[in-house]
This record gives sequence, structure tokens and C-alpha cells, in this order.
Amino acid sequence: MILFGASGHAKVIIDILEKQNVDIGYLVDANPEIESLQSYNVIHDSDFSIGSEDVIISIGSNKIRKRIAEKLSAKFGWAVHPNATLGDDVSIGQGTVVMAGSTINSSVDIGNHVIINTSACVDHDCKVDDYAHISPGAILCGTVHVGEGTHVGAGATVIPNLSIGKWVTIGAGAVIIEDVPDGAIVVGNPGKIIDYND
Repeated sequence: MILFGASGHAKVIIDILEKQNVDIGYLVDANPEIESLQSYNVIHDSDFSIGSEDVIISIGSNKIRKRIAEKLSAKFGWAVHPNATLGDDVSIGQGTVVMAGSTINSSVDIGNHVIINTSACVDHDCKVDDYAHISPGAILCGTVHVGEGTHVGAGATVIPNLSIGKWVTIGAGAVIIEDVPDGAIVVGNPGKIIDYND
């Protein structure tokens, strides 16, 4: 496995892959000052050529993950921590990472290059589109649809049967009780739109 990005997010993915006994070749990062991360060598974008190895984009920013994924002609792998709980009929897309303590219940569809972070809960019949990030401790109740690139903040809760648009930002601890349109920035309990992303 090759990791694209050598930051704190990469450290968590390294831990997952090591626990899965997946071989990690090296990391790629644009910062020439980073020469290694933990025990792994870091090479720089100009030196990177894609071989047959699987790649995970180990960068937390949803927009940057999308930009890199669209320019790389790579076969993407995925990583699921052994302490994550997955129900029956769960689909996990390419490049997606599922962190320790998270729960993905029955009949959930997780897209490509998604982050399901530490102790997040995605309940039955949810759909999480590409490049989304469900932050630590966030809860998606049943039959929630999260659009592309949306960031659900740490400890936020989305009640059942809602649709969250594309490239939405839900603040930490927010409680979402109604559908959210594309691009909205939502905070508070109950969640209120305070602005829109560019």
C-alpha cells in the first residue's frame, strides 16, 4: 500500500494497515522537508510514479482528497480498523478508511475516499457519498443520506430519514433535525444554517 499524504491522518491509517498486516511501501507528500513518518520513507510528488500498488489518499481535507483522486490513475485500496463493527450488507468504496471504534450497521452504502472517523456511528440504510467525512463520535441515525464532500463534525447527530446536501459543513456537536441544502454551514442544537461554503 502507498499512502498519499504524510500527516497526522496518515499516522492513523498506518496504524490500521499495520493491524491488518498490510505491507506499506512508502508515503508521498508535497512537502520536501518531510523525509519520513514513523518508520516509513516519504518521497515527493515529483518522484512519484504509480506502479501496481494500491493507494490510499491519507489527507483529511475532503476537497484535496477529491482533487488528488481525480488526477491519479491509481488502483485505490481501503482500510478498516479491526475494532470497527460492520453489519451485514455494508458496501465500502475505494480509498475509504474506517477508524477504530466506529460502527456501520446493516445495509449501509459508503462511497469512495470517505473517512468514517473514530467511534462514529452510521446506522442502518444510510448512504454516505464520495469524499465525505463523518468525524469522531458523530452519529448518523437510520436512513440518512450524506452528499459528496460533506463534513459532519465531531459529536454531531443527524436524526433519521434526512438528506444532507453536497459539500455541507456540520459543526461539532450540532443536532440536525431537518434536511440541509448543498453547501450549507450548520451549527447548534437544533442546527441552524449560518452561511454557505464557496
